[in-house]
Amino acid sequence: MNDSHSSIVSTRIMTLSPIIIMNPTLETIFHRRSIRKYTDQSIEPEKLELLLKAAMAAPSAMNCKPWEFVVVTEPETLDQFRKRLIFGNRNAPAAIVVCGNPSLSTNPAARLCWVQDCSAATENILIAAVSLGLGTVWVGIHPVAEFVRIVREIAGLPRTITPLGLIYIGYPAEEKPARTQYEEKRVHMEKYGKK
Repeated sequence: MNDSHSSIVSTRIMTLSPIIIMNPTLETIFHRRSIRKYTDQSIEPEKLELLLKAAMAAPSAMNCKPWEFVVVTEPETLDQFRKRLIFGNRNAPAAIVVCGNPSLSTNPAARLCWVQDCSAATENILIAAVSLGLGTVWVGIHPVAEFVRIVREIAGLPRTITPLGLIYIGYPAEEKPARTQYEEKRVHMEKYGKK
């Protein structure tokens, strides 16, 4: 994150908590917002690789890592996502399809956790993107059968691979303030219903 971006983030977060300003990790997490408008600047291949490395640093059940990723930068393919996915009309110059491949796990119990594992990988991409000055928006695909079918077709996925989500990535053309959506009433101590 460059210095000017970091100071903007710090100023905005001050309203959340003074402690956050001293913690770059929390700063990045609170600054993560869904960005739906992008510039036409392409993303450097090194940054896309860093996002994938961040994704694969995520935890997974029994370390099975049931994820695979399809990186899309071809305008024609991105246009197909935009035209065919109801929530997919974003002008980002790149996308990553996060896919689950449970067969990568030798443990039958761990195969049941591919959604959680791929969700953790997705969140790592979203947060890492902020630290690189990029914006993202996560478009949910699984478990909507029609969305899964469309993405499988566009990305050329075999039936054994399930797309969990599509992440649009680009340089933001909109700015959103850092925030938390913390609600104390949703926190229970020791047992549900106890505040």
